[in-house]
Formats: sequence, C-alpha cells, structure tokens
Amino acid sequence: MASLAEILILHGIMPIESIDIGLDDDALVADLMDRGRISPAQLAAARAAQAGMPFVELLDYPVDARAVGIVPPALCRRHDVLPVGFAGGYLILAIADPSNILAIDDVRALAGQPVKCVVAELSDLRAALDRYIRADGELSSLSSAIEEEAAASAAELVRQQGVVEAREDDAPIVRFVNLLISQGIQDLASDIHIEPGEFDMGVRYRIDGVMHEMQRAPKNIQNGVISRLKIMADIDIAERRRPQDGRMSVSHGGRKIDLRVATLPTVWGEKVVMRILDNNSSSMDMADLALLPHNFEAYRRSYSKPYGMILVTGPTGSGKSTTLYTTLHAVARPEINVITVEDPVEYRMAGINQVQVNPKAGLTFASALRSILRSDPDVVLLGEIRDHETAQIAIEASLTGHLVLSTLHTNDAPSAVTRLTEMDIEPFLVGSALDCVVAQRLARRLCERCRQPYQPDVNEIAGLGFGYQAGQPMGQLFRPVGCASCSNTGYRGRLALHEVMTVTEEIERLAVARASSAEIARMAIHQGMQTLRQDGWAKAQLGLTSIEEILRVVA
Repeated sequence: MASLAEILILHGIMPIESIDIGLDDDALVADLMDRGRISPAQLAAARAAQAGMPFVELLDYPVDARAVGIVPPALCRRHDVLPVGFAGGYLILAIADPSNILAIDDVRALAGQPVKCVVAELSDLRAALDRYIRADGELSSLSSAIEEEAAASAAELVRQQGVVEAREDDAPIVRFVNLLISQGIQDLASDIHIEPGEFDMGVRYRIDGVMHEMQRAPKNIQNGVISRLKIMADIDIAERRRPQDGRMSVSHGGRKIDLRVATLPTVWGEKVVMRILDNNSSSMDMADLALLPHNFEAYRRSYSKPYGMILVTGPTGSGKSTTLYTTLHAVARPEINVITVEDPVEYRMAGINQVQVNPKAGLTFASALRSILRSDPDVVLLGEIRDHETAQIAIEASLTGHLVLSTLHTNDAPSAVTRLTEMDIEPFLVGSALDCVVAQRLARRLCERCRQPYQPDVNEIAGLGFGYQAGQPMGQLFRPVGCASCSNTGYRGRLALHEVMTVTEEIERLAVARASSAEIARMAIHQGMQTLRQDGWAKAQLGLTSIEEILRVVA
C-alpha cells in the first residue's frame, strides 16, 4: 500500500516540497495539520485513496433512510460510521477511519450482509449522524411504552404531592426527558417548550427564532415528564399553582450546557420552557455580532469610554444579552473591577463578579445596584432597567465615573430616550448620562450551500423603506431554497440587525426639550444613523439574509 506522502503527491493534493517524506503517516498528518497545510477534507480524501475506497461528501450524498435504520445509533456514534445506502447486494457504509476493521466487522455482523465502505471527513460524518440519527423515533417508542404501563407506572412516578421516587421504573421517563434535551441541543434550539394540551402533550423547539413542533406524547405521561424536569431544575414539585424558575446543567458531547427552566400553570397543566444556554456556541468575539463597519465604529467609541451609559434595546429573544456579554468580554481586563446584576445569571464568566437578583431575600435590581456601587466597580452590567428607582441609580452611576451597560424594552433606539423620561428621570440627566443606544433584532441567516441569487423588482424594493430609490445600482440578492444542510428551511443560524444611535449634543438638547421619539429619530438619521431596515437591506445585499426575513422581523 502506498504511503500517505505518495498519495498526497500523486493526487496533486500537496506539492512535494511541502512534505517531509521521511515521516511516517501519523507523524506526517500531525505535521501538516499543525502547520495548517492540509484541510480535514483533503486528508480524508487522501486516506480514502490510500485505502482504495471512494471519498464522499455526505451533505450532497443521497442517504437511504432504510439503510440508516439497520445499525443501532449507539454503535454508529461509537465507531463514527453511518450506513448510507445499498448497491449490488452490499450495504454502503460511510466511515471516517477506513482502517477501523472492528467497526466494519460489527456493522457486517449486525446487518447480516456484506459491507462496502466509503470514506467521509469526520466532522461531515458527525453532522450527518446528527441529521439522520434523531431521537424522534425513539421518543415515539418510549412514549408508547410509557402509555402501555400508565396504569402501573403513573401512580408510582408521582406519589404524595408529586414526590418522585428514583427507581428503575422511572427509566422510561428519565430516558424520554434526556432525549428531549439532547435532541434540542443537537438541533441548535434556543428553547424547548413542553406544552400540556387537553388530550396530549406537545413538544416544540425554537430553532433560529422560529417554533417547530417536534413531538406529541400521550397525556398520561405529562405529570411524570414535568416532575422529572422540576427535580432536575431543583424546583418545588409539590407546588403547581404558581410560576417557578430553576436551573439545571447537562452534559452533551463532552461539554457542560446550562438550561434555564421556567414553569407556568395553564388550564391543562404546567407548561415548562427550557432556555438552552450554551457557552460554547458564543465565542464572545465582537466580530460575531455582525455589526457593519459604520455601526461598529460608533459602538466601539462608546464602550471604549471610561464612563457613560450604553443601552441595548429590543424585544425578548432579540439577542440583547449576547451583545452585552460580548461587550463586557471586550472591556473586561484584570486591572478593572466588573460587577453585574442579573435575573437570572445566564452565562458564567471568569473574572467577573456576577450577582443574582433574589426578590424573596430583598435583593432587587435597585438594592443590589445600590450596594455594588459601594464595592468600587469600574464597569456595571445591569440585566434590565425596569423601574424608576433602578433607572435613577443607573443614571447617577454613569454620571459619577462608571461605565453602565443595560437593556431596555423599546422598539427602536430613539424610543429609549423617551422611555427613560417616562420613568420620571429628569430629561437633562438622560441627555447627560446616555452615550449610545443599540436597537437590534435577530434574523435568520441564509444557508450558504443552497441560497439562490435572483434579480428583484426595483420598484417593489423602493417601496419597502430600505432607503433604496429606483435608478440606484443594486447588488445581487439571494432567496432561501432548502437543502439537507439546513433541514430544507433555506436558513442556518442567525445574525443581528442593528440600529446604533450615538447621543450627540443635538439629541441631548431634544431630550431636554422632551421631544418625541419621532423627532429624535429624524435627527439621528440626519446625523448618519442607519435604521433597522436599512441595516437589514445592507446585509441582504451582502447575501447574509433575505428580504422576506427582514420584513418578518422588522416592522
């Protein structure tokens, strides 16, 4: 068999001068990868050629669902293999390591038929495993099994005011809950909703900001599932009449993931919503916020100052917390003291003093903020400004040498000024303290594999409020199509649309004069502020999102 070096040279993957021919295969791979001279896909293609096997890209490969179902999911994940089809009496098996004879033998024995291998790049193969080996089928089987045992199991799962006993009989419920959570994490959902109905229980995931129904389970497993989740989140399972909050941590794919859990009594039982807080999914890099150069420079000037107030506004779920944490990560240094007051603490950050609000103990936003100002902070992050007292203390903190970061619920950036005055904050204090307001929305990002270019109707675009006028040059726009990579939605991931308003002297004078938000908006636009729609239009022209998506998220 030819050496890996020979394969790389003969197939034109690497020039001979870039390869140390004296190294064995493993050392050569390590050397090339360390120097960044070869990609994982190129390496997988070379491994395939060396073994005399075809190399495939699974995103474009027509995977046969019948083949996938032949081998148990646990074995597929353990060996990094995936049955993908049939040909000439053989089972076609995608494998990451063609020298893994043990995996091939295990699959051959389980399938009861001969196996032919194709080689796939490891990350491509694992993405395919996540896509084709889902928990949905097992969840349906489990819910049916639990339903059959309902008469015996349901009474034992919740006993004496809902006290759950940890016994072997609980295993189906435990497995059901674990699968729901792991599938939600695997699907990159931001929230998991457990929703009781009159006759059954629904499960929905929020993926890229849009709800998707994933599962319907029998009504008689509802109490067991909800009780299991409440125990995991350290919530009082005997209390079913009022909303409660909790937190849990799970291990998924070798990493720890936190979930924020909230219960809400409804007419058909308690609804449970789990917010998935995956620290690994957000790199806390300012570049990931997708601020356009004009907006980024205005925002950078504000958060680089030693004092003043920066507000991030938008509805629930618009990425305000991510923007604030990323900004905090950019400003935090060992030589300054950073303290946060949050409800709840969503992401734990090293080197940051984070305070959890606890109203039962008298620790409100206002009282906590008042206390931490005596703890010599340089930067203060306030989870949300909700009332006059909190707003007043935050304004005063920003005027006395502190950089204050917080959120506010308004529809656009100019409305933040009028919202603070409506909280009975003196207008001259608002104008003096407020340095920058960022309004944002989250839009779905177009899938780069299947997005389709098209030429839009010029007159239609001109009437959509993007600031485009007929006759101006227009770049190429893209529309969603759908493929295996994006689960046929046409979108994969999200990006933020921004409206960055710097509080200038003119805007400060308007604030003092109690001008309306419309007047403030006109002045900000005159001074160069891009509205949310204009920012969305710029990102659509870059091929990042679609016109339909901008219109969906921006009024």
